[in-house]
Amino acid sequence: MCRSAPLLRIVWVFTVVCASIAATSSIGQEQTDFALHDGDTVVFLGDSITAAQTYGKIIENYTLLRFPDRKVRFLNAGRGGDTAAGGLARLDKDVFDRGATVLTVAYGVNDIGWGLKADAEHKQKYLDSIREIVRRCREKNVRVFICSAAITAADPDKAELDFLQAMCDEGLAAAKELDAGTIDVQRQMRAIQRRVIAAGEAIADKDKRPSLHVADGVHLSELGQLAMAFAILKGLGAPAGVSAAVIDVDGGAVTEHQGCWIDNVQADGGKLEFDRLDDGLPLNQGLFSALNYRFVPIHEELNRYLLSVKGLPPGKYDVLADERKLGTWSAAQLAGGINIASATADPWQPGGPWDVQATIIKSLTEARANLRTSQVEAAAYLTDAQLRGGMAEEAAEINQLLEEMQRKAARPRTYHFVVQPAK
Repeated sequence: MCRSAPLLRIVWVFTVVCASIAATSSIGQEQTDFALHDGDTVVFLGDSITAAQTYGKIIENYTLLRFPDRKVRFLNAGRGGDTAAGGLARLDKDVFDRGATVLTVAYGVNDIGWGLKADAEHKQKYLDSIREIVRRCREKNVRVFICSAAITAADPDKAELDFLQAMCDEGLAAAKELDAGTIDVQRQMRAIQRRVIAAGEAIADKDKRPSLHVADGVHLSELGQLAMAFAILKGLGAPAGVSAAVIDVDGGAVTEHQGCWIDNVQADGGKLEFDRLDDGLPLNQGLFSALNYRFVPIHEELNRYLLSVKGLPPGKYDVLADERKLGTWSAAQLAGGINIASATADPWQPGGPWDVQATIIKSLTEARANLRTSQVEAAAYLTDAQLRGGMAEEAAEINQLLEEMQRKAARPRTYHFVVQPAK
């Protein structure tokens, strides 16, 4: 993006960042147990919304960053136009034969033919398929999570009562009866959709209003995919807290730390220096990604990377990490605690070094997704079997190297922090 972009966009970024760091609640939050464990192979099964790979990539990036000690593999088994019955038919080839230990299942829209086949017959076929998917997964000791379908662009108040919602609710209930995990994607997304609609009402040009959907009202935009990833992460028990530290400049005391280690604390007058090593890192999605956090509460519910500095003399203070300036805050703000997950003093540059690491991981995850797409296309259209087989072998080797690079980039390292009077 060039520096001639509208000034309003820069103001938006600063507004979002400031809003996310200004209001933080108490630091000591209980960490929940994330459903994805060390050694897991996670498969995303679904239709074209899954095949787009976007929400899966966000879940992958979150897991890499937040739990760098867990070796988790991610595979996409989405197929355009697919239904729950179609997913059931390809469980062996696309799920079990690939070594899955965890499966997420997201169907519904094609099962009712985008509303054209919303009848008892198609609902029953969907429900029967969901039950059988759960039963087969239990036979194979695969932990399965049945998700309701992504929402459409229909009026959220009316959609609460429509056929798709009711059918998916019955699917979730059937899965629960069989002791499967369930994730109510629709209601999580619908809460976000209402915020998006409310924000769009202030924009006269309807084409410029934010939306969770593309023009057809069914497939998801980038914002919609983020909303779906958020819903699934919440359903998987993703914790809100990354890490938190409280430091009192009086005597250089570390009064509280959670999910991180603080060392080499030095307090000299109004200046504070210390080293911080975290167990995991926050999810960042690149420049201007925080704009979407206006609607999807990533910072509040998934990305709480907190710093509190007490005992500073009144005034404004710059906060730097590895010589990268994060921003300027008052002594009162620092004492109350700030969320530095996506904080940056320059919206054209990444924030702290953890932001840089996340940006690198995002690029590597994109590379893995593009590699998979090339193999799907080769399998579908390349007639030379020998060439196709050779490319598949090379792709597997490249994918393994990319996974190793992802984990290397996600590895936490010690950051040196400086809190000093603002220049």
